[in-house]
Amino acid sequence: MTPFIRLHPQDDVLIARAQLVGGTSVENVQVKGLIPPGHKVAMRDISPGEPVRRYNQIIGFASKPIAAGEHVHTHNIAMGDFERDYAFGADVKPEPARRQATFMGIRRADGRVATRNYIGVLSSVNCSATAARAIADHFSRQTNPGALADFPNIDGVVALTHGTGCGMDTQGLGMQILERTLAGYATHANFWGVIVVGLGCEANQINAWLAHSSLREGESLRVFNIQDTGGTRKTVEKGIALVKEMLPQANRVKREPCGAEHITIGLQCGGSDGYSGISANPALGAAVDLLVAHGGTAILSETPEIYGAEHLLTRRAVRREVGEKLISRIRWWEQYTRVNEGEMNNNPSPGNKAGGLTTILEKSLGAVAKGGTTNLQAVYEYAEPVTAHGFVYMDTPGYDPVSATGQVAGGANMICFTTGRGSAYGCAPSPSLKLATNTALWQRQEEDMDINCGEIIDGASSIQAMGERIFRLVLATASGEATKSEKHGYGQNEFVPWQVGAVM
Repeated sequence: MTPFIRLHPQDDVLIARAQLVGGTSVENVQVKGLIPPGHKVAMRDISPGEPVRRYNQIIGFASKPIAAGEHVHTHNIAMGDFERDYAFGADVKPEPARRQATFMGIRRADGRVATRNYIGVLSSVNCSATAARAIADHFSRQTNPGALADFPNIDGVVALTHGTGCGMDTQGLGMQILERTLAGYATHANFWGVIVVGLGCEANQINAWLAHSSLREGESLRVFNIQDTGGTRKTVEKGIALVKEMLPQANRVKREPCGAEHITIGLQCGGSDGYSGISANPALGAAVDLLVAHGGTAILSETPEIYGAEHLLTRRAVRREVGEKLISRIRWWEQYTRVNEGEMNNNPSPGNKAGGLTTILEKSLGAVAKGGTTNLQAVYEYAEPVTAHGFVYMDTPGYDPVSATGQVAGGANMICFTTGRGSAYGCAPSPSLKLATNTALWQRQEEDMDINCGEIIDGASSIQAMGERIFRLVLATASGEATKSEKHGYGQNEFVPWQVGAVM
C-alpha cells in the first residue's frame, strides 16, 4: 500500500495516508519536512497566484511559491475568485432501476412510516424550557425506570427545548423559520404524539403558530401555557398527565415490513478532516445511491459547506429552476455573511484545518461527495417539508445541530453523520449513525462511532463495499437497532433551530 493517495491524475497534490518524513520519495518527488496524516504534499512547483487542484477541482490559490514536495496548507494557499460553470442539468442521467429492499418500520395511520416511536415535549419559547424538560424527565428510564415499564413499544419521552421564541419580529424570517421547525417536529412520523408548552406572553404565540402551520389540537397534539395553567408546578403536573393519557395508544404500534422508499436520511459531516472526502463521504454517497435506487430520499445540506462545489450539484439538477434555486441560496449566504462582517471562508474550523483541510473550497468538494451521483430532484429552504423522493438539497447553516434540526423538521427519519476529528452527536426523534473517516479515530473513539470507513484508507475495503455496509446498517437502524449515540442518551440537547435576525 502506498504511503499517499492520488485522487485524480491532474491533481497538484497527494494526500498522506500516514506521516511523511522529509527525504521520502513520493512519485519521484522528494518530500520536504514533515507532512501530517491527511495533509497535502505538492507534486509540482506552483507559482504565487496559480490555482491548486484536488479532486481535479480548484481548492485555492498559492499565496507564495510552493516547491514540489512541500506541505500545502494554510501557510501557502488561500481563497480566490474564479468562474464556476453551472451547466444546469448537463450531468442528468436516467433514473436507476427501482429495487425493493425492506425494513421493519412503524406505519402511521396517514401512511407515513416511522423508524422510532417517541412522545415529544416541545417548548414554544426558552421561558418554558425548564417546565418542558421536567415533564420529560418524569418518564426518563434512567431516573424513573418504572414510568415506561408497561410501554415497551415506546422509545421514550423527550423534551426538545431551545433558546429563542421571543425578542424577535413576529412577522420576520426568524419567526417563520422557528414556526416551520416546530411544525415539522410536531407532525414528525417518529413522534406518536407531542405536547407543546408555552409561557403565555411570548412573541411565538402558540395559537398563532397553530394557525400559521395549519395545525389544530387533537389527541396526539396538545398545547398549553404556564401562565394560563397557574405556574410551573401545575404546568409540569398537567404535562405529565397529558403524556400519561397518550402512552397506552402510543404503545399499540408494531413494526412491520416496509419498503425502503419510506426512509429519508439527513446527510451530515462534522469535525471533517483530510480523509473525509476520500473515505466516509464518498462511501456515504454510495449508500445514498443505493437508497435512491430503492425509492428512498437523502437530504444534502450545510450551504456554507458546499460553497465552491455548487457547480457539481447544478449539473445534476433535473430542471434548470432547481439549479437556479440552489445558486440563489448561495448568493443569499454571500450577502448574509457580508452583513454580519464575516466571509464564507471563515469555515473550515480550527479542527478541520488540523485534520488537513485548508479552504472552504477543499472542504466543500469533499462534503458534496455525501450526496452520491444521482440526479438533484429539488431544493428546499430550511425546515420545509421534503416531498420529493431521491436526492434533494435543503439550505441550512453548516453548524451540525442547526443543520440536522432543519432536516428532521423537513421529515428526515434518520441522520448519517461522517466525522474525521470525532464529533459526538445524536438526534431525537431520528436516530443518527456516526461514520468515522479514519481508523485512528475508530480506535480512539469507537464508543461513539457506528462504522469505520477508515478501512478504505487502509486498503481493506472499497468505497462501493463500504457503501453497501452503510446501506445495510441504515436498514437495521431503521428497523430499531440502537445507534451508539442513542445508547449514550444523545438527542434532546441537539435540537437547535436556526436563529436568524436581530434579538430585540
